[in-house]
Amino acid sequence: MPNIKSSIRSVKTDAERRATNAAKKSAVRTVAKKVEAKVAEGNKAEAEVTLKNASSLLDKAAQDGVISKNAAARKKSKLAKKVNKVQ
Repeated sequence: MPNIKSSIRSVKTDAERRATNAAKKSAVRTVAKKVEAKVAEGNKAEAEVTLKNASSLLDKAAQDGVISKNAAARKKSKLAKKVNKVQ
């Protein structure tokens, strides 16, 4: 534990940021799994709706700096390909 006042504050804010980033990453993984589950069921309509939510969440995560812009684009593309394969 640091002794300097600014370092103590820094540790506290770092912990808060880490917690929010972990929650956002978890939400991204959860929604991606939901899309894949809808694809596995073969339900294209629901998969498309879930994909729309997923892409929104990915964009927000990228905007907040939780994941990079390219990573968000890559994940959205991967999910969209899976949804488009569903008949």
